[in-house]
Amino acid sequence: MRPKLSLALGASIAAFAAGLSGQAAAQDVVEEEEIVITGFRASLAAAIDIKREENSAVDAIVAEDIADFPDLNLSESIQRIPGVAITRSNGEGRNISVRGLGPQFTRVRLNGMEAMSALGSTDAEGGTNRGRNFDFNIFASELFNSITVRKTASADVEEGSLGATVDLRTARPFDYDGFTLAGSFQGGYDTLAETYNPRVALLWSNTWANDRLGALFSFAYSDRDSTEEGASTVRWQNGGTPSQCVTGAGPNFTLGSSCFGNVLGQTEDTPAISRGAFDAVNGAFHPRIPRYDVYQHTQDRLGATFTLQYRPSTSTDITLDVLYADHNATRSESFLESAVFSTTGGSAINAVDVLAYEIQGNSLVYGQFNDVDIRSEFRYDELSSELGQISVTLDHEFSDRLSGRFFAGTSRADHSNPVQTTILWDRTDVDGYVYDFRGNNRLPLITYGGVNVADPSSYFLSQIRLRPQYVDNTFETIYGDLEFEATEWLTLTGGLNWKNYEFETRELRRSNGTTANQETAALPGSITGTALSNYSQLVHLNGSGLSLPAGLPLSWAAPNIEIAASLFGIYSNTGVFAMGIEPALGNNFSVGEEDSGAYVAGSWDTDIGGMRFRGDLGVRYVETQQSSTGYSQATGTIQRNTVDRTYSDTLPSLNMVLEPMDDLLVRFAAAQVMSRPPLGNLNPGAQVSLSGANKTVTAGNPYLDPIRANAYDFSVEWYFQEGALLSFAYFYKDVESFVQTVREDRAFTGNPLGIPDSVAIAACGAAYPATCSPADTNWQFSQPRNTEGGPIEGFEISLQLPFFFLDGWLSNFGVVGNYTHVESEIDYFANTTGTSIVRDSLTGLSDESWNATIYYEDERLSARISGAYRSDYLTTVPGRNSNATESTAETFNVDFAGSYQISERLRFSIEALNLTDEVSDQYLSPDDRMSFYHNYGRQILAGLRFSY
Repeated sequence: MRPKLSLALGASIAAFAAGLSGQAAAQDVVEEEEIVITGFRASLAAAIDIKREENSAVDAIVAEDIADFPDLNLSESIQRIPGVAITRSNGEGRNISVRGLGPQFTRVRLNGMEAMSALGSTDAEGGTNRGRNFDFNIFASELFNSITVRKTASADVEEGSLGATVDLRTARPFDYDGFTLAGSFQGGYDTLAETYNPRVALLWSNTWANDRLGALFSFAYSDRDSTEEGASTVRWQNGGTPSQCVTGAGPNFTLGSSCFGNVLGQTEDTPAISRGAFDAVNGAFHPRIPRYDVYQHTQDRLGATFTLQYRPSTSTDITLDVLYADHNATRSESFLESAVFSTTGGSAINAVDVLAYEIQGNSLVYGQFNDVDIRSEFRYDELSSELGQISVTLDHEFSDRLSGRFFAGTSRADHSNPVQTTILWDRTDVDGYVYDFRGNNRLPLITYGGVNVADPSSYFLSQIRLRPQYVDNTFETIYGDLEFEATEWLTLTGGLNWKNYEFETRELRRSNGTTANQETAALPGSITGTALSNYSQLVHLNGSGLSLPAGLPLSWAAPNIEIAASLFGIYSNTGVFAMGIEPALGNNFSVGEEDSGAYVAGSWDTDIGGMRFRGDLGVRYVETQQSSTGYSQATGTIQRNTVDRTYSDTLPSLNMVLEPMDDLLVRFAAAQVMSRPPLGNLNPGAQVSLSGANKTVTAGNPYLDPIRANAYDFSVEWYFQEGALLSFAYFYKDVESFVQTVREDRAFTGNPLGIPDSVAIAACGAAYPATCSPADTNWQFSQPRNTEGGPIEGFEISLQLPFFFLDGWLSNFGVVGNYTHVESEIDYFANTTGTSIVRDSLTGLSDESWNATIYYEDERLSARISGAYRSDYLTTVPGRNSNATESTAETFNVDFAGSYQISERLRFSIEALNLTDEVSDQYLSPDDRMSFYHNYGRQILAGLRFSY
């Protein structure tokens, strides 16, 4: 229904605006009035001027004033653009998707140079960024004065994007008239963390020598404490079919390793004819690790820019841009949980007795159990990310008809997670344990029998995990372009470019020099004999914004890692805490790419039958030399492998714009586009690991081909009054090749990668053979493969309308809104052999997204309220642990921004984010099974801004 409603609404508004704009135009002729646009309206008007003059399909956002971007976070600004949706981490925008294509398909350029930034997040939100995604939350928005999203390809824009190319541009001294000084200070309040935090920005710019020399410096700093809390399950799984749970005959039955051993007194020895409860419970899906979570985040973010511009003559411009960002954070994660439902074998789930249960659909939504192992888990991370970039641009006009540009730049983006420490406290064989999703399928009631979970003496120390991680990205870029005006209507362009990109990731774990898992190894008595009360703390679940069930424990004892580190010498890198890469070889690899490209193109601007007709036609050729290095254990010994390969692409593109009448544009674009494979998938090695109850084998594939597609775009744009736009765009992408991570649960023994059982036994460590064995059938194998892809198509409708046609104060209002509908049909492999195919939507694609802003602006007062909606989207197809799919639920975020001009140079501002108190909701299908459900709270900021 939404597409039809949106179309009808857009048509109605267009008709209404057309009549009124005509009326207003007539009045302007009579009264000779001039509309003066300032502030937020000026920002919107400048953005549609950029859109209107481009040959390609682009959308833009422009700072409404000096160093004053419309939103606190760049991705939250970009989501106002048609077809753009964002994902959030810790309640803040992190990545963007464009027209259904996820962040890995979006290329980001900073001041003309391709860039990546890698941050770390919780495991539920993707963990450490080892991909091509750009994390927008590394920057404060105050450092930038424009964003341009290029949705169609042109030969002069480098390859690498299926979704869009996003250009981020910082301010430059020649943007301003002489001396300029602007700054702001805001105080922020987080409603869930109940903390106050500062946010500061400053810009200084000046020009000298008759505007031939200019310099600009800006910086932005923010500090934020935040809390999130909720529930999670780390997916759901089942025990298996009756034949999988019970094998053999007579008194020598064998119980499946993933099955409950006793259900209402029924066991594997119960005759099949009367074994109904046993088979039903084991065949249903149950939560793997039902738990409640409390996360505490702190972060500080510093960004700075410096630009020198020199204009030695009217024909030459030289620009030096320097950009720096530093993002530091700490994060603690506390879980009160039971992992026994995901563990296998006789001392784990086989030992659990089911006393009562209820099944809805095929999900075990309620159960009362005996012999359940419970756990208090606490994880602490220290994280830092730095991005530095320096570039030089030379623009020169050789003559009236020939001009050129030369660009050289280098950048480095490093992410460091030097402390990632987890301590586990366990309690075994708890009777009377209950989980119950019947009252709320997102926030279950969980009780722990007679155990006092707030008493540290209820537990014993079972594990200490150390997993520091690092990611480094470096770019070196050189390119040059020439532009020749062949005739009054035809311009020829061409250029060469070279780029060298290096990616390296590292992870360390506790190691004895072999691949054996030391996390499950016995700890010294001097550590296990220490009373837990000596390094304990009490964690509180406040439940703000959550409808927590009555009877749920709201406090529990948890390890204090800072005290434990001091007591036990956790970071000494000696003895049982010696560190090495051997147990984590799969996250120790590198990828290098050297890309050489060239393009030629022609652009025209002429008339056909009295109609302006313009566009560009060109072709880009690029050759990619790729080198991947990693570790494998196919022979049972550690081997360091390097795989080199070269591939090339020829990418034609066409953009045409016809103006059949004044203020009406019709666009058409067609291109072949490509996006290089995800970096993490190019690892030539494999990782075999045990993490808690998860037994995984993750292999890479350095022979993956790029994701390639044929893209088509058709749009109509009507600029029906000053500062107004109504547009419609249809887009179609035929994705010829796609990269999918194929997952399959199976026994390790006889695996298709040829890795011997000895490697699995080493990964099991002390858990072998009790709860971890190569014969277990729940080893999860993952490897990326190229698949056939499929079509993606959709449409966008956009409206921008200032109410100039109304009288008096009503003319100060305006609206900005857009709606996007996307459909896709992708073929996925359902097993590692590729013999089974699942057809579903593209992962990361929301069928519907829209956003709308209503604003008011006069000489002193400015206010706007914005809403952004994104429908649910798939994250994993097929789902893990035999679930059909994994998805993220729809979101609707409402933000408010307002300001009042106190004097000519001073303004008061107030902003409120996430007024709807949206949550992060991840689920599994079928049966809408909860996977992750967290509340982040709201943010309110108020402060002053000055300009001179």
